[in-house]
Amino acid sequence: MRLAAQLYNLLESDDCEVFSAPFDVKLSNENIPGDKVVIPDLSVICDKSGLDDQQYTGAPTMIIEIINPSNQAHDLITKLNLYMQYGVKEYWIVNPLLNTIMVYALNEKAKYEQKDIVREKGIVTSTVLPNFSVDAEKLFQQ
Repeated sequence: MRLAAQLYNLLESDDCEVFSAPFDVKLSNENIPGDKVVIPDLSVICDKSGLDDQQYTGAPTMIIEIINPSNQAHDLITKLNLYMQYGVKEYWIVNPLLNTIMVYALNEKAKYEQKDIVREKGIVTSTVLPNFSVDAEKLFQQ
């Protein structure tokens, strides 16, 4: 909830908007046949042309997934590759079990590069939302 609130406040007067689960994202890319429906924990959508009342069709600008023990491999491998293929510009993986935040961003070859990782302490900053930074210590405080 802290991440959603921070994004909401940051984007309140911006063209981008944050959506939290349950909100369907139908990943769509003209270079990939078929669509794939996912329900990210948080999605930041700046191109609202694919937005309707029920879902978003396209590739969100940013997706944040919060890992839980039952889906670690899915978020760390499957979703990372899926989001990269469909062109999600930035993907954050937040792991409250290890108090880590990993940030991946598409490079010029449309492949994810790990831009940042912090554990327990440190600040990570988005590459697509330059005013969005997260202090790990504050995020994971009890």
